[in-house]
Amino acid sequence: MKHYPLFFILLLFSSLTSSQEIKQFQVGDFDLRGNVKICQVITDYGQEIFEFDVLGRLVKVTTQYNEDDKDVTSYSFVEENLVEKRVESYKDNVLDLSSSMAHFYTIDSTDNIKVREQIISYDKEFVEVQEYQFDGDNLLSKIVVSHEDAVDEIMVEHTAYKDENTKTYFENGVVEKSIRESTKKNKRLGVLSIVLTKNYLDGEPSNAIEEVRDNRGLLVSREVFQFDMGEKEFVSQEKRFFDYNEEGILTKETIRQGNATSEKEYIFQFDDNEQKNWVKKIITPDNTFTTRKISYYPKTIAEVDIKG
Repeated sequence: MKHYPLFFILLLFSSLTSSQEIKQFQVGDFDLRGNVKICQVITDYGQEIFEFDVLGRLVKVTTQYNEDDKDVTSYSFVEENLVEKRVESYKDNVLDLSSSMAHFYTIDSTDNIKVREQIISYDKEFVEVQEYQFDGDNLLSKIVVSHEDAVDEIMVEHTAYKDENTKTYFENGVVEKSIRESTKKNKRLGVLSIVLTKNYLDGEPSNAIEEVRDNRGLLVSREVFQFDMGEKEFVSQEKRFFDYNEEGILTKETIRQGNATSEKEYIFQFDDNEQKNWVKKIITPDNTFTTRKISYYPKTIAEVDIKG
């Protein structure tokens, strides 16, 4: 049987709408750089603590609401394969068995790849099984969701037209989502990557989001649309533009809603790590701020473990 690194396979379908979406995060997903070990974010509702392994994979995240209430999500790997995810909820410092879930992953690669996710609550109640099936090109083709009293099928259709690639999701034959990826050239920013996601409700258009990124992968604009039933088209509700400095640090955000335009400026304070990370973010004119405490793996340990 072939060995497939599940970590990379999961990235192929990390944008699914399922509430049990499979996604493995890395340091870069949290605006972090370098050999980060722990990042503690102070928020207005408490704090969030992100813990990473030496390969930069997220292995644990804790959302602490107060001294007695928290949610903890942890990921377990065997070599490169994600084999388990646990979502635990604590109330009054007691584990809530009914709302805590265990997710177990297995790979069947005897033919085309199949990834099976079994979800069980801590009080031993069966929740569901999701099977992700891939075609010969390793593209996600079908998701089979088995509940206690029903089986749902989500078919994924892939179409290519010129420089556009579209994935369309059909749940039990009814369209629920489409994702179109394309590129275009810009004189100032170079080649831009565009992702347009349309959501449907009972097969009817509902809303859409278009995100544009530059050749550094930085988000340069994000536009939100709502479907107008009268006009039979998607109508823009809000568009945000993002400016960065030469180091790729966000400096300004411009928000347009109809004829109204507003701006936010971002000010960062950085630590003294070799690959610097911000430890304080101030947004004006709101004067809101976020602080982070970051610890790192020693460089020698990180290098040894990454080289294997």
